[in-house]
Amino acid sequence: MEESTQIDLQVTGMHCAACATRLEKALNQLSGVNASVSIATEKAHIEFNSRKITPEDLIKTVQGTGFDAHPLRDFAAEKLARAHALRTEKLRFFVSVLLTAPLLAQMLMMFAGIHFMLPAWLQFLLATPVQFYIGKRFYEGALNSLKGGAANMDVLVALGTSAAYFMSCASWLFKLHQPLYFEASATLITLVLLGKLLEANAKSKTSSALEALLNLQPKMAHVERDGAMQDISVEQVRENDVFWVRPGENVPVDGRIIDGTSSVDESMLTGESLPQKKQQDDKVYAATSNGRGLLKCRALAVGSHTQLAQIIRLVEKAQGSKAAIQKLADKISSIFVPAVVSIALVTFVAWWAMGASINSALINAVAVLVISCPCALGLATPTALVVSTGRAAQSGILIRDAEALERTHKLSVLLLDKTGTLTTGKPGVTDLLPALGISDAELLKTAASLAQGSTHPLSRALTDQAAKLQIMTSPGININELGGMGLQADIDGQPCLLGSPTFARQSDIAIDEQEILHLQQQGKSVVVVARGGALLGYVAAADQLRSSSRAAISALAGMNMRIVMISGDNEATAKAIAGQAGITEYRAEIMPQDKAALVQSYKADGQLVGMVGDGINDAPALAAADVGFAMKSGSDIAIEAADITLMQNDLMSVVDAISLSRSTLAKIRQNLFFAFGYNVLGIPLAALGMLNPVIAGATMAMSSVSVVSNALLLKRWKSRLQ
Repeated sequence: MEESTQIDLQVTGMHCAACATRLEKALNQLSGVNASVSIATEKAHIEFNSRKITPEDLIKTVQGTGFDAHPLRDFAAEKLARAHALRTEKLRFFVSVLLTAPLLAQMLMMFAGIHFMLPAWLQFLLATPVQFYIGKRFYEGALNSLKGGAANMDVLVALGTSAAYFMSCASWLFKLHQPLYFEASATLITLVLLGKLLEANAKSKTSSALEALLNLQPKMAHVERDGAMQDISVEQVRENDVFWVRPGENVPVDGRIIDGTSSVDESMLTGESLPQKKQQDDKVYAATSNGRGLLKCRALAVGSHTQLAQIIRLVEKAQGSKAAIQKLADKISSIFVPAVVSIALVTFVAWWAMGASINSALINAVAVLVISCPCALGLATPTALVVSTGRAAQSGILIRDAEALERTHKLSVLLLDKTGTLTTGKPGVTDLLPALGISDAELLKTAASLAQGSTHPLSRALTDQAAKLQIMTSPGININELGGMGLQADIDGQPCLLGSPTFARQSDIAIDEQEILHLQQQGKSVVVVARGGALLGYVAAADQLRSSSRAAISALAGMNMRIVMISGDNEATAKAIAGQAGITEYRAEIMPQDKAALVQSYKADGQLVGMVGDGINDAPALAAADVGFAMKSGSDIAIEAADITLMQNDLMSVVDAISLSRSTLAKIRQNLFFAFGYNVLGIPLAALGMLNPVIAGATMAMSSVSVVSNALLLKRWKSRLQ
């Protein structure tokens, strides 16, 4: 039996999308390996057969491709390592600037009409360390790229700068009386390094959402050990430890309150702006902020098992995944560099054939090579995805992967489960209508006795009402629960029934249709209670709409979404609830097993379908939908089946998810337009001799910066719930 294992590697040495594509290809050629590499996060997410491949084998493959890798460390350690690498790059850049400045100054003076030239030997001494010491990374990258059977940005930079440098050396050494272009090669390398620094600085801001979450988790916890209070590091807290959270402090780990009351700000986890009241037996979560009360808690989850850690893992996984539109950009990047080299060669030959000097022909070819760097194209999609998934997490929207985010903006039909989605999912008993000669207490006792073994919301409402009125229930035997219909059991030696009016009819129980219809038209759910084949009475319960449901439905309708409410209730109740919510299209009396089939029927009509639910019986429909949205208050299996989890249990979060998806895809399209635009305009200008290599280098550097900066504008997106 094959054992599938997952690992995330932090990769260093990638410079462009072609690097990521080449590394991904090399990893996927290994037996039993499925890898995805992101240039934006500089990570490789790898699934592999642990019987055939080891993590060390994967790292060796990365190194053999010309990069380096290590298993993902914690966020703080990675940030420290990146900061050290950035300082090193800054030092190299400033050395390059110092050496290049005199060369560039003579060119600028020439533009100003002052003809001053440094001696050729001095130009050579200044340009050589820039070319081979500062620019060593480009030669190494180009060599590794070509060894791997591909070509990346380093190939373009190495070819372009080498052509200018060696042509200048030839002119100087062989006294060819041709212009020297030492300043062009040195300036190009310096500009590329500048672009890389600006790009790295901008990319570091894309993960600020995760960093903000991590910074909220305190480093220390106040824990009771050996009868005394001790301050220990959060990493040392163990499950079942008793810890204290003082007023104004952040909660160190997930726990349950033993003593104390307070209000806790959970906005960093759920996006909910209002603090939540907390008391004994309530849960608290790591990194949430305590108000004015003193809380004594017992640790439930620590380390990587806290909800904060799970959210971070989910967001990182989404940031490392690829949308379909990105895969298209990666394919284009993989053939882009060879195409550019061909265009540069044609440019050189064409100019020389038309009578231009070899210097002019070569300079124009160099300009083509330099302007064509595919960095912007490779960064267009992943940077936008990194920013948007982080922003979504801050708003209480957890997105499983990039493809789910991409599909969300295309949804045309949204199916909404009623109970727990449109409504609070906590119905309360409103009416007890016993049959003649039956007391309210006897009716409720029988109903609650039948319901006590069921997890259905109406069953919970019955048992809660019995407990509230201090009515003792009796144990049932021979229990038989029919999904979507009701329950049968023997109570106190008699066969009893609890269920829908349809179930009662099928069981030959005589019921008052008019009385039931009257209750249903008020939006109430009615259950029938019978004993020994005779009617005991009816119990009516009502589930309240969530406070924001009607506003959310209005907002979704404004987005041109077709909204369909799904309910297991009868026609009259479903119609009443739909009317309260402002929904015109609904499907009543839908059995749990039929929900997935309903999703498939809409998909068969060519619709892109979203499904919003929270219950176990919603899981198949959530999995079948193009995009499944699960309420956080729902069952674990529903959340596992969904593509997007809504931490706020609010339908308005669906509006936010669709809005963010549309904003993200709009930003990606803008970025791709910018990236292609630079090349579509720049390559012809360079080939026609209208673009100086230095200007081409500056343009190329700014193209990457502009794409990343444009993606960062997604941070301005605002949730409707904040």
